[in-house]
Amino acid sequence: MSTRAYEPLSYNQNVKGITEFIEIAIHTILYVRQVYPAELFVRRKKYDTPVYQSRHPGLNEYISGAVKAVAEELVLGNVDKVVVVIKDKNEVALERYIFVIETMLEVASYDKDTSVEEAMTPIDMGQYFKSFIIKLHMIESQLGPMPAGEDISFAIVLELQDDQVPSASQGQNAPPWMPAVSQHTTAGASDKAELHFLRSLDTGIINLSMAVQESEQKLRREGLLPEDEKGKAKDIPSGK
Repeated sequence: MSTRAYEPLSYNQNVKGITEFIEIAIHTILYVRQVYPAELFVRRKKYDTPVYQSRHPGLNEYISGAVKAVAEELVLGNVDKVVVVIKDKNEVALERYIFVIETMLEVASYDKDTSVEEAMTPIDMGQYFKSFIIKLHMIESQLGPMPAGEDISFAIVLELQDDQVPSASQGQNAPPWMPAVSQHTTAGASDKAELHFLRSLDTGIINLSMAVQESEQKLRREGLLPEDEKGKAKDIPSGK
């Protein structure tokens, strides 16, 4: 193994590691929650643990394009949350997989490829991401299976700090973003939604935490909420 695996991460290595993990996590979520048939995925190994990757070129292009755009905003320190929304055929959010990001250390652009003394090493980061992936593989035991026969799909929502718009959206190579459906966002979740914290990571540069939220609508369909209770919007703490 290269000695670099034991050297502290640079800011750019941190961004690359986190966005690579988010991309792998998205594929894993789609597999574990059966958004697409299992035969659409191929089993691979990452972080010394099994992961699943879609074999559909169009789907892979959408995911990688979205993650690339996330990375562009993350380098600038603009990202608050990345949300993977599993929704029904009527665009109603059933589950939100929430990646909360908090940039702890501001680094000048000319210094972003320099190792940060207080940062963790690539090998340590990989071990943390292994535990994140294991948590995702076990999520069905916590949430139960998705409703049988439900026509579901997904969307990736980028929530920026202070209601900013994607900075690259003004150029010719605009990221694949459009205004999100309000109910898909974390701000659009009701106070009856149920939040499950999964894992957190402090890299010394950027903090990352992951949670899954079951929407009020999903809980009602499963008979877990009384019909006469109505929830109000509830905020999830930002990464600030």
